This record gives sequence, C-alpha cells and structure tokens, in this order.
Amino acid sequence: MDEWTNNENTYGESSGSDGFDNGHDLNNEQNPNNEQNLNNGQYYGESFRNMSGAAVKEPKYVTRKVFILTVIICMILTSALSAGAVVLLSRTGVVSTGKTVSATNYTLQEATGSEKSIQEIIAMNENAVVEIRTESTAYDMWLRNYVTEGAGSGVIVDTKGYIMTNNHVVEGSNKITVTLKDGTEYDAKIVGTDPSNDIAVLKIKAGNLTAATYGDSDSISVGDLAVAIGNPLGQLGGTASQGIVSATDRNITIDNNELTLIQTDASINPGNSGGGLFNEYGQLIGIVVAKSSGSDVEGLGFAIPINTAAPIAKDIIENGSVDSSNDNHPLIGISVVDIQDAQTAMQYNVKITGVYVQAVNSREAKSAGFEKGDLLYYVEDSRIENADELSAELSKHKAGDKITVTVIRGNDTVKLEVVLQEA
Repeated sequence: MDEWTNNENTYGESSGSDGFDNGHDLNNEQNPNNEQNLNNGQYYGESFRNMSGAAVKEPKYVTRKVFILTVIICMILTSALSAGAVVLLSRTGVVSTGKTVSATNYTLQEATGSEKSIQEIIAMNENAVVEIRTESTAYDMWLRNYVTEGAGSGVIVDTKGYIMTNNHVVEGSNKITVTLKDGTEYDAKIVGTDPSNDIAVLKIKAGNLTAATYGDSDSISVGDLAVAIGNPLGQLGGTASQGIVSATDRNITIDNNELTLIQTDASINPGNSGGGLFNEYGQLIGIVVAKSSGSDVEGLGFAIPINTAAPIAKDIIENGSVDSSNDNHPLIGISVVDIQDAQTAMQYNVKITGVYVQAVNSREAKSAGFEKGDLLYYVEDSRIENADELSAELSKHKAGDKITVTVIRGNDTVKLEVVLQEA
C-alpha cells in the first residue's frame, strides 16, 4: 500500500524503478474486476482509483463537438486579427490596394472619412505627381532657330498612363519627357489639349501606375487645408508645400482666357504648373496653373478646379480633343495679367493700368516680337483697356487671321503683326 502511494507521487520519475517495473498489477485480489494494466500504457500517468479505493482524477477527453467549435472560434479570431492588421497597415501607407483608377469612368469623391496628416497626404500622392521636361524650337530676330528647354509638372489621373498637366507646359514642344518619382523616364505624347482652359493630357507607355483620386472641388471652403506637390524650378521634383484654400472662385485672365480658379497660399513656384493641389483627405482638387509674380507678391498661387479639369481630360482621352465647334475664341499666344487698380499696379511695379503681357507662349507670338512686360494698347483700331475688351476684340476674328497689335514698351509704341491661333 505504501509502495503504490510512493509510486503515484513519483509516477514517471526514476528512482531505481519508474513505477512500471515495480510489479504491481491492478488486476489483483484488491481490484479483481479491473482488467487494465498500467504496463500497457493506455492511461499513462493516471488511474481511476488507487490501491486503497480512493478516487483519482479522471483523464480529460475532448468531444468532437467541442473540438469543432474550438476550431471555428480560432478561425474567426484569426480573420479578425488579419483584417485589423490590414487596416492598420493601410493607414500607415504600407499596404498597396492596387486599385485601378480611370480618368474616363471617374467619380468626384465626397469629403468623407478621417482627415489625414500632411505626411499621409504626401505618401498617397507623391508617386502620382510627375516631372515634365520639354524641348521646343524657338527663333531669334533673324528667324534662326534654336532649341529651348522647359519644365513643369503633371498628375497621373489614370493607371494606364494618362497624365493631366497645363497646356502652357507642353505647348509648342517637339519632345516631352516624363519622370516618375522613382526616377524612371518615359517619352510622352500629347493626346490632346484645351488651350482655353489651359489643360493638356499626355500618354506614356506604362501601366499599373499610381493615380490620384479626384475630390469634389465644389465642396471646398476657404480655410481648408491645401497641399501642393510638383516640380518647382524644374529641378526639385516631388516637392510638397502646405497652405490653405484662400479663395474658391477667383477670376484670373491667363492667355486671354478668363478662368475661375482656386487660390491658395501654399508655396507655388515656376515648374509647379501642372502639378496637383490636394485636400485634407488626400484627394486631387486642382491642377496648379499659375502664381502672381513680383518682388512684393507672396502667397498667391492658383489652381484649375478638378470639377472643371476632369471632364475636359475625359473628353480628350475619349475623343482626342474637346469639342469647340461652337467657340469663336482665337488666341494671340500670350499670357496676360489684367491690372485695374493702384494696389495691383504697385505689386507688379507698373505705372499704368491695363493689360500686360506676362508670358509669350507660342512660336507665332515670339516671331511677331511680343515681349514680357508689353502693355497692350490697340488691337487693330480698338483701344484695349482691360481683358474683357481684349477678348471681345479677338472674338471678331478667326484663327488664321493676321492682325496688328500695338503695344507700349518702355517709352516706345511698337506695332506687331501676328497670326491668330485656334483655341
């Protein structure tokens, strides 16, 4: 009796014998009905009753029903943990959704969900903003040609390789090169342009690209966060700057076209044109188009609302152009600024109000002799005092007409002849 108790207390341990070698058999006179023997190992380490008849802990068996229920619970918990991990990683920008974005089958996303940090907005879109380099042929006063280079930005709006930018970034270009965030370069071709709205669409031979998601620019408000991403100075690709939406419907005349633009105080510089302006949810709300220049001008940047630009890009991709059969708006090929008050005149350091040449964009305008800073004085025999009068006078003509434009340059009055272009 004492020997069994000792064996139970040291069962499975070695002290000269391990309990199987002690010769004790449950099938003895003290338990004649039990035919189980410990030596067969069937109930290893446990017994129903000891030699004295006292109850011993029964072995625990798992039923089939309990086992299946346990497996199901484990599967549910594993799925929940995996889903939570994906959500967490996606919020930190680690997981790529790999979604397809189309510029012809798009929706303007409402501003729903949680606002994102500046870092998250940049991480979402830095691969969707590209650098654009251009080469074009220009002419000097002796009509000798030479190659000029330009630079700007663009936004991938379709994962199949369609890129939206400004028309003035690529206008007159003989060669266009697009550089992605990772440094990969592609030759690009112009799919189509809309000069009157300063929109152009390019195409590169690449797929599965990161494309920006359109927001709803009609829903933005003054004071909303604005993040600009682009290629300032043509050498600093991927640069991001932050600010606010300063105005939602600023009327600005660019290249004889009056546009309704988003104004922002985010830092905008030459080379940012064609880049993206994003809201606090990381959605594309505008295509950067211009900034006001001058030694005393800061924090005046402008972008074409995406609600204006998106349908234009769609038309260009589907049709190769924007239907302008009903338009009669020929262009000189210059960008102008309309200065109508003393404060603006001081900002631009000019003494006379009126319409000034801000940039010479087309080959025809350059050949005609237009220069930055020229004050438009007459178109044919009509005096020009503001941008509306300029547009009205040009609408009397059609593309291909040669007209005489009189400008004031310094102390001189200069007459220039130029062939009007199709809008």
